Amino acid sequence: MKHSTAEILCEYGPFPGVDRVNGVTFDGQNVWFASGDKLNALDPASGETVRSIDVAAHAGTAFDGQYIYQIAEDRIQKIDPKTGGVLATIPAPGNGGDSGMAWAEGTLWVGEHRGRKIHQIDPQTGTILRTIESKRVVTGVSWVDGQLWHGTWEGDDSDLRRIDPDTGEVLVTLDMPAGMGVSGLESDGGDRFFCGGGSSGTVRAVRRPG
Repeated sequence: MKHSTAEILCEYGPFPGVDRVNGVTFDGQNVWFASGDKLNALDPASGETVRSIDVAAHAGTAFDGQYIYQIAEDRIQKIDPKTGGVLATIPAPGNGGDSGMAWAEGTLWVGEHRGRKIHQIDPQTGTILRTIESKRVVTGVSWVDGQLWHGTWEGDDSDLRRIDPDTGEVLVTLDMPAGMGVSGLESDGGDRFFCGGGSSGTVRAVRRPG
């Protein structure tokens, strides 16, 4: 296993009226982050929030190329980012204990926080297709270039982990600096991860190792 310290590229926020950053996703242009009762779009070039949608946004956030999926307590809502409308709702696998979420090749991958698991689910029905066990509390989840990454956060310790999606074996660990937790995780498809900073109310960009 490769072990190193995460390189923080920049920090966005804190943002007015945002006490907490939960899930994070990226639509190719803006970083969307969940802040409890809103989804907010952040322009990573300027650091400004460019719009927000009033919707329950308690945990993980994912983008399928057209729609945003957002965990709201014990359910997952499919949202049209153009209108802000909720198009569909499915049950979340952890019944309210869910954390991060990612989209990959037609399915959703949902972290179950206290259960220390990641579930692959059917985005139409919420049916669990498979489950990967993790040794740590799972926060954000991200797929990039065929790699499955997730955040962990226990006490004051937080890291980013690349795991084998078949076995759950940890392949790479990036330790976050002291006091920097990871609540949500998404890649920009390149060499950056965007990490929700929980109660710090910030979003951090972290270098993804090549």
